[in-house]
Amino acid sequence: MRKLFMIAAMMLTSIGMFAQNEVGQITLKPMAGVNLATMTNMRTASLRIGAVAGVEGEYGLAKKFSISAGLLYSMQGEKSSDSENYASLKYDYLNIPILANYYVYPGLAIKAGIQPGIKLSAKVDDSNNDDANGVYFSFPVGASYEYQNFVVDARYHFGASKADNPGSARHSWFSITLGYKFALGK
Repeated sequence: MRKLFMIAAMMLTSIGMFAQNEVGQITLKPMAGVNLATMTNMRTASLRIGAVAGVEGEYGLAKKFSISAGLLYSMQGEKSSDSENYASLKYDYLNIPILANYYVYPGLAIKAGIQPGIKLSAKVDDSNNDDANGVYFSFPVGASYEYQNFVVDARYHFGASKADNPGSARHSWFSITLGYKFALGK
């Protein structure tokens, strides 16, 4: 009886898991989650917790390899740990992640790529920050796990360009999202 239960459990698990995109398959994944953001080269920077939400599309190029691109609203910046002497910086971007995805195990992918971001707003406390660059670049790296079309995705974003002119601060943030992946066609 125990062997029968084990076999049934393995069969159900394999049915519920989706290894990756099939070659030529296009999928869409609406997603939402949280950013834990800060900025480099800031004396009093501490975490700004913000939202991230949007949609990504993925195209299967090979059995274990795909590319993806998306549009994500992203709250970034930093919260000053010394609010009496330093201001908090709040940036909102429309990020465009372009990623290579490699499936190391059924449902488990590692990913890396480039991500341009278009500034939607930039505030120093409650005032507009006119020195903020309009376009920003970062390098996201991470992993995702898919089970029954639900995808948990974790990424760390390395800032590649300066957030402000003049200045040396770069965005640096970790994001975790939950999405639902469905096939559009082949």
